[in-house]
Amino acid sequence: MREVNEDTSSYAGRAAAGEAIERGDGGLSVEALLSRAGLATGPEAVASGPGPAAGGVEPATSLTEGGGVGTGAVASGPGTEGEHSAGASHGSASAATATTATTLPDVDGLASAIAEAAGPFVPEGRLSPDSDFFDAGGTSVGAVELVAALEDTLGVELDLDEVFADARPSSLARRWLATAGAAAAPAAQDAPDAPDAPDAPDAPDVPETRTPAGSSAPSPSPSPSPSPSPSPSPSQSPPPHTSPSGTAPLTRPPGTTTDSRPAVGGTSSSPNPPFPPNPPYSPNSPFFPNPPYSSASPYSSARPEDLDQILADLSLADRLPWTGSPEPLPPRRILLTGATGFLGGHLLLDLLRHSDAQVYCLVRAADEGAASARLGAALKTHRLPWSSEVRRRVTVLPGDIRRPRLGLSEDLWNTLAHELDSVVGVAAAVDFLRGYRSLRQSNVLGALTLAELAAAGRPKPLHHISSIAVFNEVGIASMGEDDPLARVDRLVAGYDQTKWAAEVALRRARDHGLVVTALRPGGIGGHTRTGAYNPQDLSSGLISAFGRFRTVPAFRYLNSAPVDWVSRVAASVVCEPDAWGHDYNLTGVPNTLDDVVRDMAFGGMHVRVQDWDEWRAEALTRLEADPIPELGFLSRVLSSPTALRLCEATLKGPAATGERTAALVEALGLRPAARYDSRAQLRTFERLAQDGLARLPHKDDQPYLWFPETAEGSVGPVGTAADIPCSMALTLSIASMYQLVGERRVDAGGELVCPAVHPEPLVVASGDVWVRPEEGIPGRHGQAHRLLRYRLLLRDADGGRWWLEGHKHARARRDVWRQTRALRVEIGREGEPASFAGELVVPADSYVRDQIDGIRVDPRLTAREQRAAKLTWLAWFGLEMGRGLLGPFARAAADLLDLRRTPTLSERHR
Repeated sequence: MREVNEDTSSYAGRAAAGEAIERGDGGLSVEALLSRAGLATGPEAVASGPGPAAGGVEPATSLTEGGGVGTGAVASGPGTEGEHSAGASHGSASAATATTATTLPDVDGLASAIAEAAGPFVPEGRLSPDSDFFDAGGTSVGAVELVAALEDTLGVELDLDEVFADARPSSLARRWLATAGAAAAPAAQDAPDAPDAPDAPDAPDVPETRTPAGSSAPSPSPSPSPSPSPSPSPSQSPPPHTSPSGTAPLTRPPGTTTDSRPAVGGTSSSPNPPFPPNPPYSPNSPFFPNPPYSSASPYSSARPEDLDQILADLSLADRLPWTGSPEPLPPRRILLTGATGFLGGHLLLDLLRHSDAQVYCLVRAADEGAASARLGAALKTHRLPWSSEVRRRVTVLPGDIRRPRLGLSEDLWNTLAHELDSVVGVAAAVDFLRGYRSLRQSNVLGALTLAELAAAGRPKPLHHISSIAVFNEVGIASMGEDDPLARVDRLVAGYDQTKWAAEVALRRARDHGLVVTALRPGGIGGHTRTGAYNPQDLSSGLISAFGRFRTVPAFRYLNSAPVDWVSRVAASVVCEPDAWGHDYNLTGVPNTLDDVVRDMAFGGMHVRVQDWDEWRAEALTRLEADPIPELGFLSRVLSSPTALRLCEATLKGPAATGERTAALVEALGLRPAARYDSRAQLRTFERLAQDGLARLPHKDDQPYLWFPETAEGSVGPVGTAADIPCSMALTLSIASMYQLVGERRVDAGGELVCPAVHPEPLVVASGDVWVRPEEGIPGRHGQAHRLLRYRLLLRDADGGRWWLEGHKHARARRDVWRQTRALRVEIGREGEPASFAGELVVPADSYVRDQIDGIRVDPRLTAREQRAAKLTWLAWFGLEMGRGLLGPFARAAADLLDLRRTPTLSERHR
């Protein structure tokens, strides 16, 4: 994790070492790479001495054979000689002549080389060895390219999950050298009574102590080291892992256990430890009731070093200042973070609509102008207004949730601390691939900084947007608002861990008097009216894949709700003092597997249910064969063992319940939660299809419902009598109910038999029938209301192409039955005006037989679903035809009842 005060001189030295490594030949072997990185392989003596705390592998210094100081030798612990004999008996003389020192690579050099290689993949073009790749602006795609670049240029083969777990070049170098270096070094024949202990893990990153002006944080308890040091001042940055000279001695920390975790009571090399060292896993720990790690299943539990870091971060909440209760009044000045995000943008507009508050939006940007432009662009992307009225009530603050004091000046921080009425934290780094250490700066330390602001100055409530991911433990029994959270050692994904740590830390803040409200959305679906959606939301990606591939993995529940409902409820909680200080699950009504299958079938998207592993493998195969840039993140999630645990917990977890949320919604008179069904998803599916994320039903798909229609009559050349027999046999079909709701269109196929056009039947190449086109608006003078419009493209036996245009009209006449069956047609060659015209009529004896009794439904549906589909079609079509037939009679009745002094001219007098 990037430190606030970076040692530029140390960076320059490491950059030079990295450039030296990169100037080497490509395709380096492990031995050659280690040699270039500073691996010492000579007969050097191994010195022993005190080591640093569990802070990872550091560059080593040791006494060389000449008595000078050199780099590369490992400092061995007591009783470890680091020697072996070559063909002689064990003795001091032979041992002295055949001693091989344990080797150690130059971590700083390799870290600098990795940082140089990562530079082109971040916006600034430069990355410090101690900076996180993603915090510097790197993306998931850039991480994939970085892994390939490291293998090509340095010969360093890194697993992509390792990069996402902790993307600091220094950490990557330590972890790679701990494995590849040990494999490349000659096997040392150590004494049986002194085996080498494995390397210690990285020390937990220590955030800068953030104390608001005018308050002091409680001092940490003294470290068990012999000479404890005081805590750093608020302006002081924690020491980096490496000393400024880059030559800190590397020795095994005293008391380090064989499971690569520091033992209780180990000393710290940090001159000013920000907090006392936390013990590792203990059977009596309230957070780790069972052993958190099993080597047999590396992706079934959290990494030990991440658990250490979580405990360290939780202790930071104990330093928050004590505060009183806020005034129970609706807020007038609100600080909102994350307004450029999907939920944050909608919450901003809801706060403006349903309160009189002035909203201060913290936006990551260099200055106020750039911040305002970024916020406006984000709102427009989500189809939200950025009008002058919105800008009048919004104050944009350029800052950064990851920085001390939110990146604000001390004066502005103090001003906000005394003027704000409420703090709303929505900002978070949402990435299901990155590890805890890569996300903690935004998701955990950022939340604690907001708590610090809420506790400083006048007391203010803090409304924290958490996540239902705090329950993402595979096999958890229930997910109620007051149910116990998941066991953190069973949360594998870094995102889940950070949301858990933030919520638990803020629960500790409640003990300091801070009023904290936790709002836990599940999957956030698209807007029910605008169709705006979050392309990076996991639920949106899964639903897109369901609709595109027509397959669904077997799951229990999808805990998701539309963004407009989630945002509206969250805004009500912020503005209602009686709702403060509680936990809410904003998950709506969960969808079951049967619900999703039925909704998609109703929309004409018949899906096949598969086992999770089978669905994942097939989805990956399809995404690799036909890459979809918008679904690239889903490919990476499905390929990551860590992210798969998150998906498994999401799909196999129980239904989230929200009794407190339901009671609040009812008390405030809000729209109650409803299932996020096909009707609510309609606009979102349209947007997904426009953006290439989903595929709506098409006329080439297997029909959802179909029936025949035959018509007979006569046509003739335009302007002459229609006396040439003509008939038409069509099959009318729909691919989905969406086709009716969205377009009021029916697909048509079949043939036309008309000797006047061609002696052989003409085949319908493509055809459409629109029901009540143009809302049935009359074509001429308000008398002929359009019921149906036919548009067919025909192909004759000789390859000639023709068109047919037909209309059924409704008039205020008594022959209503014939009006529903008579079709006025015009026929012509493609690109030419009409050559023939006439009338075709559906026989009365075949109308009911074909178009009611002859309806057929997709056999893949159950009998009950087939009956529902048939009745739905008849009800919809009957209603549309009834409205069309009623129109001309209603107009005629209005003319008869018109009592105006100046009568409207009748049709024949116009």
